[in-house]
Amino acid sequence: MRRHHDDEVHEDEIHEHDRGLSYDLPVLARRRMIRLMAGVGAGLVPLVGCTADDTSSPSASAAGSASSAECATIPEETAGPYPGDGSNGVNVLKESGVVRGDITRSFGDSAGGTAEGVPLTFTLTVVDAASGCGTPKRGAAVYVWHCDREGGYSLYTEGVADENYLRGVQETDERGQVTFTSVFPGCYPGRWPHIHFEVYGSLADATTATSITSTSQLALPKDVCDTVYATEGYESSVDNLDRLSLESDSVFRDGHDQQLAAVKGSVAEGYTATLTIAV
Repeated sequence: MRRHHDDEVHEDEIHEHDRGLSYDLPVLARRRMIRLMAGVGAGLVPLVGCTADDTSSPSASAAGSASSAECATIPEETAGPYPGDGSNGVNVLKESGVVRGDITRSFGDSAGGTAEGVPLTFTLTVVDAASGCGTPKRGAAVYVWHCDREGGYSLYTEGVADENYLRGVQETDERGQVTFTSVFPGCYPGRWPHIHFEVYGSLADATTATSITSTSQLALPKDVCDTVYATEGYESSVDNLDRLSLESDSVFRDGHDQQLAAVKGSVAEGYTATLTIAV
């Protein structure tokens, strides 16, 4: 366990990852306004996330499916304190090698480490919200990042600050899709297990860290988290998850229908996750 050495540090880490109500209120206000405006335009029909039939299949862990008529823009969320996009110190997006599908290893002049954990492959499908989620956003770009098995973030956390693993960018294909090979993230104090992502209008925008279209987060379902965290290396995640729920999480507590990924697989074979992102 790299991150926490005593109770004082533990509380500081919670503060860094969960900045409190005063920080969250502007984000929550924006999200409620988006939903209100979408509701007015759709006759106040309840809004849930889009799902792409060709990228995800129902499972016990899947978020509820929705038709294109129920499409709504992905909620805007904080990038958190460890984005690596130049907004808080280091900018990995301008480094050669960041455009890649396998994000388990560090690249370039970094330490060359590899993130360990249960394999996770996740596919994000970017679609045009104005089309009712019916039109893929071909040629857009998605930057993803998440914590490692111990809850640390490369580029920032002590012990892995010289690494840049679990970060990468890809351009969406003709189906609006990007797929990343990674490991299942751990659960650190104060936050539900999640993956950060930024959507850009083009790969050129992403690799120059300009013109972000959307910033949000993907949530992972509890039953899968419980199974993964019962394996070696995820011991600290068990207690951390027990203290949380999606309803109490600082980001997902005001609604997570559009952000809860559909997940299937096993510890032995690895997991796959899918989410459609309407922008």
